[in-house]
Amino acid sequence: MLVKQADNTLSILEYFAEHRAPATVAELAQHFGWARSSTFNLVGTLAERGYLYEPRLRGSYYPTPRWLAMATRINEAQPVPQALVQVIEELVETTGETAWVAGASGMHVVVLEARESPQLLRYAAQPGTRLPIHVTGSGQALMALMTPAQRDSLLGRIDYQPYNRNSPLDADAVRAQIDASLARGWFMSASAYSSDLGGVAVPVALGGQRFAVTVAGPETRVLPRLDTLAAAIRAAITTHCGAASLPLPAAA
Repeated sequence: MLVKQADNTLSILEYFAEHRAPATVAELAQHFGWARSSTFNLVGTLAERGYLYEPRLRGSYYPTPRWLAMATRINEAQPVPQALVQVIEELVETTGETAWVAGASGMHVVVLEARESPQLLRYAAQPGTRLPIHVTGSGQALMALMTPAQRDSLLGRIDYQPYNRNSPLDADAVRAQIDASLARGWFMSASAYSSDLGGVAVPVALGGQRFAVTVAGPETRVLPRLDTLAAAIRAAITTHCGAASLPLPAAA
């Protein structure tokens, strides 16, 4: 469920991140299709709180550095471990594909840190991207670290939809995929959510937290080398985080 005022506030922040230029109340209202009065009130509130200012004194607003200061303080208290950042940076170099670190958030998996492939045709992963937890390799890797009771509770709340041609459509299908992944020591998805996208994921336990490291790209490049990509992920995690951070053994 979305709270409209909160959603609108975040939409304004995303607008400035995309356009990177000041905007008037009228421009924001037109862009989002909002009423001028409610847009004026929202912008005025953000300006009063010190999150927007008028750089040209002509009614055009832009975010102040207060956003960055707040985000920096928040991130410093619970950052993505630097070792995992090094893992995904290495994986982009060794695999040529996009790599990211993800965490669980209710019925979703959220990208926390990402590095994109340098190739023209690639998967575009950005921090903050949310995906249904049950259809992705990242999500299923994280679900595998839950207790059976936690996993069953989560599976019972999911709204199963045919997002793509390989989406699991019920709890039993997800359980079967997780069991198969546990047997081989890594997780995968292929056109389960995004068309023609394949990915390999490995769960990580580090600093009392649980993450999933994923490498993904076009199916034509990824599917023929799933084993190789999984081995590369495990090797990078072992190098930068230590073998103890791999909670699941590799398949014999």
